[in-house]
Amino acid sequence: MDLPVPLPLAPMLAKSVAEVPESDSVAGGLAYEPKWDGFRCLVLRDGDELELASRGSKTLTRYFPELREPLLEVLPRRCLVDGEIVVRSGRRGAERLDWDALSQRIHPAASRIATLAERTPAEIVAFDLVALDDESLLDVEFAPRRARLEDALAGRGHDGPLHLTRATRDAVEAQEWFVRFEGAGLDGVVAKPLAGPYTPGRRTMLKVKHKRTAEAVVTGYRVHKSGAGVGSLLLSLYADDGHLIGVGGIAAFTAKRRLELVEELEPLVLRDEDGGVVHAETDRSRFSGNKDVGYVPLRPERVVEVAFDQLEGQRFRHAVTFLRWRPDRDPESCTLAQIDVAPAYDLGAVLDE
Repeated sequence: MDLPVPLPLAPMLAKSVAEVPESDSVAGGLAYEPKWDGFRCLVLRDGDELELASRGSKTLTRYFPELREPLLEVLPRRCLVDGEIVVRSGRRGAERLDWDALSQRIHPAASRIATLAERTPAEIVAFDLVALDDESLLDVEFAPRRARLEDALAGRGHDGPLHLTRATRDAVEAQEWFVRFEGAGLDGVVAKPLAGPYTPGRRTMLKVKHKRTAEAVVTGYRVHKSGAGVGSLLLSLYADDGHLIGVGGIAAFTAKRRLELVEELEPLVLRDEDGGVVHAETDRSRFSGNKDVGYVPLRPERVVEVAFDQLEGQRFRHAVTFLRWRPDRDPESCTLAQIDVAPAYDLGAVLDE
């Protein structure tokens, strides 16, 4: 593939900030976009060649065969577009992003890929233009890059799988998006310097993500891969019927803390009549492979407060951060009902202006 930028190319990244920044907080001002929760993807086209490249420069093309022909129909003949692959679910008028369905699209079997391409078709949300025809846009400011992107996608229509992300220069509107669009499964808001060039691999954009806290029961731990200490704590919440449901885990501990946790949690370890640790395993998934899914079960007596961004289904989405132990909380009070869930919002209203 012959494009006027060095390949492979790392996409431009964003660093986290606590709140939506004011539009005049950087020289030249900011543009704001919804933050999509999907697979970051660089779409490269050179004539009849089309490639979907992941953030790590791995090819995603084979996993999303349904995108090839529609993209060849609407994209300029030579271009590099930065965007996000997403999958939506739900009835019309009440759709939202579906991360689980998207993650299932990465499958080794061609037959399964073909089935899922029909059952859960993917779409692409475009938000930047890095190359067009024989011109590299790496050094072009974002404001004219966005205008060029709008022109390049002007004839795509709204019925196909390629969408142009919304954008605004109004910080108040961006804050409204931050609140409202979460109900459609979006991840927050991104702020881009209007005068900034495209900086591959560098965190020159700003992102504001949803963060919440919750209390959960620690129901087990996995041994660290080194064989010493706690690798991750397993978290559960009580459902309406009183049963504990696994909702995720916490894994970021120092080597010293991993060893300390083994001693702290020892009195809670479930043992059989002979004093041996009761054997327990989590459910296997397509990601498990041959990995050991065993864990050390604990009596559900210890409560931890965690920070998270959102609950998808009955699982914490993305990484969960340890905040503090909560000895003042009863385990039975750690329910799914306590979780603050965003009001539903139709994804179609976000995608199709």
